[in-house]
Amino acid sequence: MFTIMQAAQGAAKGGFDWSMIIMIVAMFAIVYFFMIKPQRKRQKEIENFRKGLTIGSKVITASGVHGEVKSLNEGESYLTIEIAKGITVQIDRNYVYAVGTQQPQQ
Repeated sequence: MFTIMQAAQGAAKGGFDWSMIIMIVAMFAIVYFFMIKPQRKRQKEIENFRKGLTIGSKVITASGVHGEVKSLNEGESYLTIEIAKGITVQIDRNYVYAVGTQQPQQ
């Protein structure tokens, strides 16, 4: 904290202070490596998952609906999932986020 105050005083006197520049660059690097890079990695994983969907895959939608892929509708922006026996819904591919787990048979 003391060095920040010294840097501010040096800049106020009209001198060029490299420590302030280094500190700003370090802050941007921290933000990049802890926030932006992991988010890009997650986004790429989700995109690869959506490309790898096959008929019969278990999925969970963004709204929490569990289902099984029944139709991929190639060339379209949606797919058809079965959420219960005989009940299918069409959902946008962008809202399919995770692989569902196998539900125990009752």
